[in-house]
Formats: sequence, C-alpha cells, structure tokens
Amino acid sequence: MARAKVSRKSTAIDMTAMCDVAFLLLTFFILSAKPKVQDPLHADIPASTTIQALPETDFSSLLVSQGKVVFSVEGTDVRMETLRGMADQYKINFTPEEIKQFAGLDSYGYSIQFLKQYLAMSNQDRAKYPVTGVPVDTTDNNELFWWVKNARKADKLVHNKELKVAIKGDSKEEYPTIAKIIKTLQKQEVNKFGLITSLKTVAK
Repeated sequence: MARAKVSRKSTAIDMTAMCDVAFLLLTFFILSAKPKVQDPLHADIPASTTIQALPETDFSSLLVSQGKVVFSVEGTDVRMETLRGMADQYKINFTPEEIKQFAGLDSYGYSIQFLKQYLAMSNQDRAKYPVTGVPVDTTDNNELFWWVKNARKADKLVHNKELKVAIKGDSKEEYPTIAKIIKTLQKQEVNKFGLITSLKTVAK
C-alpha cells in the first residue's frame, strides 16, 4: 500500500512586528537615558560601601576640588528660576536668551559677575576656560549661599518639593574648605545633606 505524502508547508515567521517592538524599545532607552556629564574639576572622591542612586530631580550637588566649588542643580525649569532669583539678588539683568542658555548648563563654577561673559562664549571656549569656583566665604561675599538658597526657592516654586543637597568632594580636599560649605548650608538651616562617594568592595 502506498504511503500518503504529507504536503510540506513553509515555517517562515513574520518578524516585522518583533523588529518594530525592538526598535521602539531601543529608541525609548536612548531618549530616556541620561548621559554622564564630565565634571569641570577633577575630584578623587572617597569610597563607600553603601549604594544609593542619586535623584534625577529636586537635587543639587556641590563639587569641591582644589579649594574651588562648582554649583549644579537638576532641571532646566529650576535652573531658569534659580537664575531669576540670583538676578534679583545681585541686580543683574539677564535676557531671556541668556536665561535659556544658563538652563542648558550642567554646572557653574564662577562668580555671578562673570556669568554674562561666560554665556557669551562658545561651548569650546567654555570647556577650555579655567574654573575659578563660586565664591564662598564666612563674610557677606558668599555667593554659594545665595545659589543654594535661590535653588531651594526655585524647586519649591516649580515642583513644590524640598531640594536635596549633596557635597561631592575630593578625598584630599582640606577640611577648612568643606567646613565653610557645611557652615554655608547650616546658615540656611540645611542640616541634612548627602555626601557623594565612589563604590568600594566590602571587606570580608
């Protein structure tokens, strides 16, 4: 008796839908990822065994290295409002374009009096210009105090949240510099702040 032949059918699978999903996911991760920003000052930060992710909003960091301080705050809207507060404090008129340019900066490490000149520079010139640091002192010339204060006001106004502050200091930085920054924060009743460190292996 002859064996019945079973007709063979194609086993090809349409991958179009899966490719579309893969590219959509890839696009999402690329657009939502936050690139690592190069610090304007090199800081060999101390190590720690505790892991806690840095917040992406309502957060300000103070980079301390070589006796200089660099101020940064997350959020373009918060940066714009912070600069408006600094403009009122120091009686400096910034144009809407200058405010928009400042909002695009990841950090700022100069005197407020230099800001207009800094914003007029190209990105290449800014990268090559030496960081002088935000003035911080125990006297009335403490611009860092007003940067932090206006950033806290701005975050409260824009997001209705309390701004978290962290210090990212070089492990070899001298204590008096850090002490002045802590005193600056405590002067406006910021007694709870973070310390940014690198990760080290737990000793067994």
